Amino acid sequence: MTHTEIDGVVATTETMSMPMLSSYGHFTAMQVRGGRARGIGLHLARLDGATRELYGQGLDKALVRERMRHALASAGVSDASLRVYVHWPHGDERVTLTVTVREPFEEAPRPVRLLSVPYVRDFPHIKHLGSFGQSRALTLASRAGYDEALLVAPDGTVTEGAVTNAAFWDGERVVWPDAPCLLGTVQAMLEPLLPSVRRRVTLAGLGGYRAAFVTNSRGISPVVGIDAVGYDVDTALMASVTSAHDSVDWDVI
Repeated sequence: MTHTEIDGVVATTETMSMPMLSSYGHFTAMQVRGGRARGIGLHLARLDGATRELYGQGLDKALVRERMRHALASAGVSDASLRVYVHWPHGDERVTLTVTVREPFEEAPRPVRLLSVPYVRDFPHIKHLGSFGQSRALTLASRAGYDEALLVAPDGTVTEGAVTNAAFWDGERVVWPDAPCLLGTVQAMLEPLLPSVRRRVTLAGLGGYRAAFVTNSRGISPVVGIDAVGYDVDTALMASVTSAHDSVDWDVI
């Protein structure tokens, strides 16, 4: 099931033609439960900041929330995987908001294995639509039997996962890679709640960490391997990370 609305109107084949053919845009993704989502302020700030950078204008945050509520109501659901896309179709006075509503992601967290792939996203701080490189990295990882790709710069600096943020545990602190990457909303929630530090992480130095995990809007998963480097699941660490995430309030959309 996918319910799609463009500017508050159910999408048709004709109105979908512009979003489908344009890669100059950005989006945010979230899990909704009971008409609520964690970190709504972070999602709205992400959309507003990218809209200002790409199109030179701000975004009406109240309107975004209204469009999300309308799409959920029209789909007849209160639990969903929801995305908001922002385009500026023809240099009009205002941007176009596309909201998609799909089934909620319910899969329980499971240990994952990552394959390092040499790739750095263009304009990585923006959650933009130019995802060919990420998709290719994911394909390479999947074909090799891995769950996710770990993106690595030419100098060996670890940046982020293809669709996740990666974090490493040195025994005392959660180390978030200090590199050009997208600040995920889950990372933004967790970073101030955990003993965190941002530090350069290198592919060659991965064996020096005791554990690792990845985060995105779908949740948090322990990492049990990156290439030939293996990690044990640190149950105490994962309990702390999960508890911190669960402590974040669900905001009414």
